[in-house]
Amino acid sequence: MVYLVLNGIPMTCMLQKPICLFLMGFIFFSCSQKGPVPFEDIPENYPVLRQVLEHPETYKAQILYTQIDRDSMGNPVFKDFNIGLDDQVYFYPASTVKLPVAILALEWLAAQNIESLTAQSIMLSDSIRPSQIPALVDSSAQNNLPSIAHYIKKILLASDNDAYNRLYELLGQDYINTKLKEKGLNQTIINHRLSMPMTEVENRHFNPIRFVDSVGNVLMEITARETSEIYANTEKPAIGKAYFSNGELVNEPMDFTFKNKFALSNLHGIVQRIIFPENFSPEERFQISESDREFILKYMSMLPLESGYPKYELPEFYDSYSKFFKFGTDKNLIPERFRIFNKTGNAYGHLLDGSYFVDFETGTEFFVSAVIYTNADETLNDDIYEYDSIGFPFFAELGEYLYQLELKRKKERSPDFSEFRFRYK
Repeated sequence: MVYLVLNGIPMTCMLQKPICLFLMGFIFFSCSQKGPVPFEDIPENYPVLRQVLEHPETYKAQILYTQIDRDSMGNPVFKDFNIGLDDQVYFYPASTVKLPVAILALEWLAAQNIESLTAQSIMLSDSIRPSQIPALVDSSAQNNLPSIAHYIKKILLASDNDAYNRLYELLGQDYINTKLKEKGLNQTIINHRLSMPMTEVENRHFNPIRFVDSVGNVLMEITARETSEIYANTEKPAIGKAYFSNGELVNEPMDFTFKNKFALSNLHGIVQRIIFPENFSPEERFQISESDREFILKYMSMLPLESGYPKYELPEFYDSYSKFFKFGTDKNLIPERFRIFNKTGNAYGHLLDGSYFVDFETGTEFFVSAVIYTNADETLNDDIYEYDSIGFPFFAELGEYLYQLELKRKKERSPDFSEFRFRYK
């Protein structure tokens, strides 16, 4: 027997071989579901997916899957299913936090209301503290100069850490966290740069920045700033049993009090907000122009080899470099019929992906976000994680399983994908 919620009313439903009895949390679905019930009976040809779902305490997997149907006007209607979803359980979000920061950079820019200041304007970051690093050039840009637009491209195409850090320094903790809470994203805290060993105090200091035009005229100057507000995880989460710090083994759990937090439901919600903003109230949406939204969508879905500036090449930057669902670490080209609008993350044994998945040929579309923890020895920073044997296969199998489920699902209306077809080259 599986518990479900239908229109807010608790009910029960009898299922054969419900693998979900092994799972954390509840699975929400409608008994009138047309087609197979998600996660009711996962076939044996998905061995890693079955293994992960049968051992929730080991892998701490959370999955949020949204089916999309279209009403008579072609508008999307969401139906959510989840496994193990718990916004109160901390996991390290890694690079997924770059997505909201990238979008908020465009929202901030629009609010400046300076006609000559655009996402393509040259952005020069200086430094006034020993821990800070200036950024006055960018060799990956066509003009060798940094800009908000170019940083966003690098974030969405290859999850560039420095690009995220520059936008984090531009916006500051107060702006980022306040704006996200205004949009109803209450289970998110963004409080540090990435891949920079800085203290909690240093992460509350932000570099001075100048925007200039092509001949060096100053368009806007931002002085060095700091925040007095402390954005911390008050529950003081700790992960693992030991960790390495400066080459030394510390035999205690690693403290994540001053690390970023990004609940899976918030990641999922941000992807949904940028794909279908009309499904959210005005105050929950990102306040960006349609052209800025299209810019985000284009680079969320672009593959690394499709980019001219920045330029990415094989063998490192294969098609599925940042597309975990369905394709995992498959080095083959992703067929043109598929587009995945997403953001991934990978750190401390955690793998994450938040995606809108599209097959233009079959009219298939769905949202899926997931996180898994693969760290059998419970030691962080030892570079011994089961990414290749468990993590990436889990995402590949989960994506394929949901894709096959969607192919069998009966839909009354086909979606119009015209707004999601971009010219990438």
